[in-house]
Amino acid sequence: MRIVFMGTPDFAVPVLDALVEAGHDVVAAYCQPARPGGRRGRAVVPSPVQARAEALGIAVRSPVSLKTAEAQAEFAGFGAEVAVVAAYGLILPRAVLDAPVHGCLNVHGSLLPRWRGAAPVQRAILAGDAETGVGIMQMEAGLDTGPVRLEGRTPIGRKTAGELTAELAAMGGRLMVEVIRDLDAYPARPQPEEGVTYAAKIDKAEARIDFTQTARAVERLVRAMNPAPGAWFEVAGERVKVLAADVLPFTFPGGEGITVDAGLTIGCGDGAIRPTLVQRAGRGVSSTAEFLRGFPVASDTQL
Repeated sequence: MRIVFMGTPDFAVPVLDALVEAGHDVVAAYCQPARPGGRRGRAVVPSPVQARAEALGIAVRSPVSLKTAEAQAEFAGFGAEVAVVAAYGLILPRAVLDAPVHGCLNVHGSLLPRWRGAAPVQRAILAGDAETGVGIMQMEAGLDTGPVRLEGRTPIGRKTAGELTAELAAMGGRLMVEVIRDLDAYPARPQPEEGVTYAAKIDKAEARIDFTQTARAVERLVRAMNPAPGAWFEVAGERVKVLAADVLPFTFPGGEGITVDAGLTIGCGDGAIRPTLVQRAGRGVSSTAEFLRGFPVASDTQL
């Protein structure tokens, strides 16, 4: 098929690759405009989709908005049979949704209608969901309200947001290729009216660990915030990120938020956690043992 691809972050790249590898004619890739990168120098850095599309020789478009008549005319001018959308990040007006012959198909990282919105992977982990998945959705004007053509599932287990995102992206690419191969074989089915939840964008303030929560909730926060923005706590005036942690089935006496042994076991509202991978500000990731050799923490320290 003749396809316009629309996506911006790493999640979208495997979907783009799957379409190209399947032999489809991707005539343009839409992504959000390049933005300043890291703190040093603030050089403008292209998005992962822009970088990949340019490497593949695909024309890139990065409009600030698709609401103008000019942007909509340019989009329609590509003559796409279908638009494939994966974490694009801009609202698609009706004129864009209707321009391709077969409309716009979205790769969404949840089992709709659960976790409509911006951060479905992180919210599924934070909520303690046993499984999640990816759906190929026929887009309409509402926020992730469109009917679903095909769905894939996977257990969450102890996967981090980064690991789960990569798995769902690869799955989404495979499912999208399968749907496009024979649209008639995968009719769009309306989402159930019950069970709707919304996955609000992650606020950086959510990444601070609250040790009055249960140990399991803290461990889920650690996985949901890995790799970014990273769950963290402060000790001796220094911020420490926790990238992995184990849950221990007991609570130490003396209250919540207290380190109680040389292994940096931390009491929580219910149970305790033991960080296994940590990162000090401006330092690399290290094991907890390595961290404690350079930054000892007394066993009665209040966090």
